[in-house]
Amino acid sequence: MPELAVKFLEIRDLSVTYASREGAVRALDGIDLEIGEGEVLGILGESGCGKSTLAKALLSLFPAYARWAGEIFFRGRDLLNLPEAELRAVRGREISLISQDPALSLNPVMAVGTQIAEVLRAHLELSGKERRERVEELLQEVGFDRPAEIYRAYPHQLSGGQRQRAVIAQAIACRPALIIADEATSKLDAALRAEIIQLLSRIRLEHGTAIVAITHDPAMLPDFADRIAVMYAGKIVETGNCGEILRRPLHPYTEALVRLANPAASDGAPGGKKRFAVIEGELPDLGVAAAGCRFEPRCADRLQRCAQNIPRQLRPEPARSVSCFKYGE
Repeated sequence: MPELAVKFLEIRDLSVTYASREGAVRALDGIDLEIGEGEVLGILGESGCGKSTLAKALLSLFPAYARWAGEIFFRGRDLLNLPEAELRAVRGREISLISQDPALSLNPVMAVGTQIAEVLRAHLELSGKERRERVEELLQEVGFDRPAEIYRAYPHQLSGGQRQRAVIAQAIACRPALIIADEATSKLDAALRAEIIQLLSRIRLEHGTAIVAITHDPAMLPDFADRIAVMYAGKIVETGNCGEILRRPLHPYTEALVRLANPAASDGAPGGKKRFAVIEGELPDLGVAAAGCRFEPRCADRLQRCAQNIPRQLRPEPARSVSCFKYGE
């Protein structure tokens, strides 16, 4: 998508801090993002970079030990300042979540169909018969040939792929404008991942649903995401068109992530042994204020100024942004 469609979600200077025994941990640090209506935005980064905190923030779901600042405007309303009653009307109805582990998302002692029907009960005025018919239509839409059987089944009677499809049916029950897919395919094998991505793409095309696709794996995003925002240590370090970022990453961290998604290369050892690519070093301690670029200790391209100065967002190209001194001051 060359230009952002009608902006219906804007994140402005969002920061989230968690209190801990060791001190405050800044999980998100000054996040600015825009998402267009009907757009698929990929959020890419390692575990621990703040992706799931961002997902919770979009639903204004914070634990008691969290503190936050900034704004999240969804269709003109700041989600972080809405009364709880209004937020409950938004969650599930206008914004829904597909979580990483469907086995934990579904109640093990309730039939799958009943759990999906509860979403309809909470947001739509339908009779019991209408809810059941609607749930069976949803189950058929996400690929079940015998929806009546799945309706009566319990989560433990379904495979991992079937549970994920049931969770997707639950997420789309009220035709939300935005779906947050938080590592929605990470526990599935390659064939099932492809099926779920194809299903989400079809839902997007048929209903104009925007999707925030959170992942650590760049291989999930081609032919699915329109744009990518790369996160590292609570910050956005690069944004741009999906194809451009994966073909020609600008930030050294993005380069490393894309390299990890490629097949292992020979290390030249006797016998032609292979060695998987890794990003050397560890994520920084988010409880310690950064003097410079957070990626500097792990960066092969670091400059002298990187350790003592925090790079700002630059636009080396009209549709690209990157936080790196390689592209200016």
